[in-house]
Amino acid sequence: MTWNADDAIPLSALNHWTYCPRRCCLIHLEGEFTNNIHTARGVAEHDRVDVIHPETVSGRKIETALPVWCERLGLVGKCDVVEFLVDGTPYPVEYKHGARKKWVNDDIQLAAQALCLEEMTGKAVPLGAIYHATSRRRREVAITLELRQAVETCVVEVRTALSAPTLPPPVNDQRCKECSLIDLCQPAPLAGQGKRRRLVAHLFEPEFEPGN
Repeated sequence: MTWNADDAIPLSALNHWTYCPRRCCLIHLEGEFTNNIHTARGVAEHDRVDVIHPETVSGRKIETALPVWCERLGLVGKCDVVEFLVDGTPYPVEYKHGARKKWVNDDIQLAAQALCLEEMTGKAVPLGAIYHATSRRRREVAITLELRQAVETCVVEVRTALSAPTLPPPVNDQRCKECSLIDLCQPAPLAGQGKRRRLVAHLFEPEFEPGN
């Protein structure tokens, strides 16, 4: 299936969705975004990478800020860095601020880049890497069948959510503490409202009696 520009999902939306569905929809459906110190550092890191000119290092051709797309899935975005091996195999490198995260969202985004590059070049992309700016180290990621299937599932979920009439509920956990959208999202008050609604709904239910 060929998707038009309005249907295309940004690669970053897959990252946002995997981390927090509500954050994804606030950004990509409502058009809301607020910077905090973490997002500002991330933007600065990406800007630094984007000004690196294409070059060849140890036989690898290096491209930065490379536009990519996947017509099959309706994805569009940009790779921070793509190293092309001597045989032309792409090796995407995604730059992230901070230390290694325990969430899988960065790996999902990298795998989606790999699927785009495979469609564009006709070459398999078995590996990529996440570069963590704080530690200044790469973490190599195998683009496994499991990751590929996770990307496909994520695309369907995001496309469905972006056409839904309501936003997903807040996650209201440790992810919220450093989120730049916490004031807009209001996870704690909304979670409290949901808890109260559930309590009221069961308030007048008859008590369980043994033997019934």
